[in-house]
Amino acid sequence: MILGKAAQLVRNADKQLSRKLDGRRRILINARTAMNFAVVSPIYKALRNDPRISFWFTASEQPARAEQIYSESRDKLDVISPKRAALNRFDAYLVADVLWMILPRGVPRVMMFHGVAGKYSHIYDSPEHTMRAWDRLFFINRRRLRNFMVSGAISESSTAARLVGYPKIDCLVDGSLRRNDILKSIGIDPAKRTVMYAPTWSPYSSLNAMGEELVRALGDAGYAVIVKLHDRSRDPQYIHSGGIDWISRLEPILRKNGGCLAEGSDASPYMVASDVLITDHSSVGFEYLLLDRPLIRIDMPDLIARTNIPADYVRMMTDASATIRTCRDATSAVEQAFSDPDRLSAVRKDIVNELFYDPGNATQRAVRELYELIELDPLPSRQSISDQSLPLSTTERLTHLRR
Repeated sequence: MILGKAAQLVRNADKQLSRKLDGRRRILINARTAMNFAVVSPIYKALRNDPRISFWFTASEQPARAEQIYSESRDKLDVISPKRAALNRFDAYLVADVLWMILPRGVPRVMMFHGVAGKYSHIYDSPEHTMRAWDRLFFINRRRLRNFMVSGAISESSTAARLVGYPKIDCLVDGSLRRNDILKSIGIDPAKRTVMYAPTWSPYSSLNAMGEELVRALGDAGYAVIVKLHDRSRDPQYIHSGGIDWISRLEPILRKNGGCLAEGSDASPYMVASDVLITDHSSVGFEYLLLDRPLIRIDMPDLIARTNIPADYVRMMTDASATIRTCRDATSAVEQAFSDPDRLSAVRKDIVNELFYDPGNATQRAVRELYELIELDPLPSRQSISDQSLPLSTTERLTHLRR
């Protein structure tokens, strides 16, 4: 305990001295994949023009891939090695995955979540390990907040819990993305009926079971097909992609039928561009419900079992979609979706309310939380933030837990 107090005194002195010498608050972002950065990106973009804040970026697990992970940013980013990061002092450490790195000079740690599909629930949804070392947990919904408490990953009186929402999907509801503009930008005629195929990563995903056949069948049926691969499906390791080069496999099929392989790691623009979405079990499928458009689910029991997806998440996906098992089923389901796009609309909206807290305002809440954490007053803004945001009172936490 004495050593702990001494270390804290040293760190406090280090913080005060660093702020006197520099004056700016320093935020370190760590990412495992480009998709991780896409999740954090709305917060970075909201804060990057504040002259009192500087951002630094690293990739602690694969330093050699850091430039690639952050390559989609149009800004010139300060990308540094994990070793250099460990030598520096930061005012906040921000990640969109369970990425803990050693930072000896101490830092408040913030974890966001990069999906709502429930995959690997023992890590991300009802953790079997403690999450009490994190200073802030930006929860997407009450369901996961409740699950963390029930599992014991955090306490019922946790001061780290913040019901923020999901900044990544604010753009799906705020009108900033337009279907026709996006389609033109990727070379697809907006007059064409467009179907997006977004399988999850895994050797047990629908991509490995029927991906090529499905993309070919949809193209032959006259649809413009957008394929959005998960970042991991581009990785040659068997555990991620089944050891297959999916870009080489799919690009010729898509070119032949006027389709497109999505290059960006953020699926949001491609979702807005698509009239129907097909997935197996991906967070993208749930996110698509925000657009209230038809969803088609490929039934992959082995995927569900091997990726530890709880039955309630499977049920929600099933309730909100048409379930298919073959490519022939898929083309029939797509045709039905175009003929009756409002079918299941009420169910889709109910699930959105369950999985996404106050969509459209999550970025504002996350920004406010970060300003508080790094001990800065927000810059003046015309926009106001809902009073419904956290921190939750103890009474509210217990109420959410019992629901």
